[in-house]
Amino acid sequence: MKPIIKWAGGKRWLLPILEKIFEPHQGIKLVEPFIGGMAVALGLNPESALLNDVNVHLINFYKQVKKGLKIPYQFKNNADFYYEMRDKFNTLISNNKYRNAEAASIFYFLIRTGYNGLCRFNSQGEFNVPFGQHRSIKYKTDFFEYKEILKNWNLMQGDFQNLELQGNEFLYADPPYDVEFTEYYAKGFTWDDQLRLAKWLSEHKGPVVASNQATKRILELYQDLKFKIFIVSAPRKIACNGDRQPALEMLALKGFKTNFMKDIRDKIKL
Repeated sequence: MKPIIKWAGGKRWLLPILEKIFEPHQGIKLVEPFIGGMAVALGLNPESALLNDVNVHLINFYKQVKKGLKIPYQFKNNADFYYEMRDKFNTLISNNKYRNAEAASIFYFLIRTGYNGLCRFNSQGEFNVPFGQHRSIKYKTDFFEYKEILKNWNLMQGDFQNLELQGNEFLYADPPYDVEFTEYYAKGFTWDDQLRLAKWLSEHKGPVVASNQATKRILELYQDLKFKIFIVSAPRKIACNGDRQPALEMLALKGFKTNFMKDIRDKIKL
């Protein structure tokens, strides 16, 4: 199924590769420490899953969908209405009333309508993405088709290191990228967090797949931790000497059987 919510940096484009890697492990629980737009979980459709994110508003949205969320508003794609809803959402945050269906509904609208589908908060924890100026937007009013899927998946909110794992899960991690922009939430995701994550992933006994932008220090970090590294071309573009070149992203694999690792390059056509 398609992602439930529009999300910047979604990995739906990576699914053909991830499906081939995950296929021999269908019976294993999927764990995602950074669930984002849920494109991977919905694409792989595991029997059981533990889906986490540090973003409390995103997890509240998914939990409300799991309960059968229906949108109570008649949303409008215009700036005045957008900023009215943004102010309302930030008031809910300041009053500590953001873990409910109303906050989930407004959050969905803001992500759908805001600039580039960004989710960004200032140092006070306020949502501060400007109006997106989209020509037209189709808004969902209910999410019934996702309720059945989510009923067997556990949703958690918090730091990835707080997840309680048995050690045999299939772990896919797609953290905020190693780029200048890190304001996914108020505290940001720093280089120290990247180091902490990579070490945590390397200690997991089951199969692990991590994706990130293929920066020099990210590649060195995962290579030093004995991950098998693959480089893939992402659909997004980056400027390079005036040209628009495909962005290069890293897939780091660990914990797979030797024969599978030998064959993986052909399987995913890299």
